[in-house]
Amino acid sequence: MAVEIERKFLVLDDSFKHEAFASSHICQGYICSERGKTVRIRIRDERAYITIKGPSPDGGLSRYEFEQEIPLDDARQLMTLCEPGIIDKTRWLVKSGEHTFEVDEFHGDNAGLVVAEVELHNENEAYQKPRFIGQEVTGDRRYYNAQLRRNPYKLWGRQ
Repeated sequence: MAVEIERKFLVLDDSFKHEAFASSHICQGYICSERGKTVRIRIRDERAYITIKGPSPDGGLSRYEFEQEIPLDDARQLMTLCEPGIIDKTRWLVKSGEHTFEVDEFHGDNAGLVVAEVELHNENEAYQKPRFIGQEVTGDRRYYNAQLRRNPYKLWGRQ
């Protein structure tokens, strides 16, 4: 069983763009986004994936994850079955020590939000934070993509 262990952070500035070694465009939708389980369709540039995620027993630090590449045409069809609200973002990859931080710069209804994640092998693994990393938001459901679909960043100031 695959377990994803990651920490999530807010990003302080756009210096990550100068440090990135790659970037890609991502659109994703959710066939199911109930608390504790999600089924996601993702199109990343010209490749597509279906991902199933389970509940997090430890406040958002780790959870079961299954991901499989699927044909791009199938993903486009599956996107029509998704719940309302598509996540649109650019993902930047930044090396820091032995780890790669994935920095998501959101567009559309979530424009202005930038978060970074680092995947770990275990919950206590040490990692080197890049200088653009700010407050940790691991486990804060507002920053989950499935939640951003329902409650986009553009609405946060009005709540």
